[in-house]
Amino acid sequence: MCEDNQTMVTEFLLLGFQSNPNLKILLFILFLLIYIVILIGNLLIIVLVSISRRLNIPMYVFLKHLALADILFTTNIVPNMLHVIIREGGRMSIPGCMSQYYMHSFSIFAQSLLLTVMSFDRYLAICYPLRYSSIMDHKLCFHLIFWCWSIGFILIPSEIILLSQLQFCDSNIIDHFLCDFAPIINLSSSDSVIVIWEDFVFSILVIFLPFVFVIVSYVCIFIEILKISSTTGRQKTFSICSSHLATVCTYYGTLIAIYMVPPDGNSLNGNKWRSLLYTVLTPLINPIIYSMRNKEIKVSLHELICRKE
Repeated sequence: MCEDNQTMVTEFLLLGFQSNPNLKILLFILFLLIYIVILIGNLLIIVLVSISRRLNIPMYVFLKHLALADILFTTNIVPNMLHVIIREGGRMSIPGCMSQYYMHSFSIFAQSLLLTVMSFDRYLAICYPLRYSSIMDHKLCFHLIFWCWSIGFILIPSEIILLSQLQFCDSNIIDHFLCDFAPIINLSSSDSVIVIWEDFVFSILVIFLPFVFVIVSYVCIFIEILKISSTTGRQKTFSICSSHLATVCTYYGTLIAIYMVPPDGNSLNGNKWRSLLYTVLTPLINPIIYSMRNKEIKVSLHELICRKE
């Protein structure tokens, strides 16, 4: 409980990016354009995979759900971030803050697990090509996708309940563009040890261990690539895998740096800028590295355009 000389906080003030006022219009336009491109690119993937029979295979089904997770993730953050930028700050109620953090965590869990499943799919396709169809059938594909989305619903509510029980007194300023875990804990005047440890355990289970699984999968993939006799075949397969691995490393590396390091007041401002990497950069480049360079996606897009004409 807050002491008698303290005021209980009922809403938070998000500072966003306290930059030169002359730059706020530039930042607003930049992030608005990025958000529009993210929506168009990921919606295009969802539509193409949904209507094209040639894309009705596990790899593209996983890609469709990753695109959906990217849309949910950015839509939960970017519109309010644009409001905070243009108004040079924005207020958010505690329930609204908890709701945003819930969707934020849920989307991260889904993205992390979907990226892991996609690496597993590529591992089977490259290392066990003859058994791939019998292992990665539609039933297994459905179950993998189901659990990628369900684990967040199962785990996150307990953390939200603990966060909702925290008391916030006097200070309500969050030097960030979203309601994230570290800024919320930093403001709390209650004992937050339990929720910090719970968040750390969740980060291990849903971020760190999947990241290790992805790395191990790609080590096996690269070993298999080295066995390919054709130089052209090795280069083509390595190019596809290296692009995927680069994005995975950027995504997981940023999350690990932010969420698996104990909250420190001096690191919050740095975390805010690092958060932009996975908030806008990863959802922006995902459609490019996963599909726009892909022959099947290009053919399906061409067929869709010709059908409309």
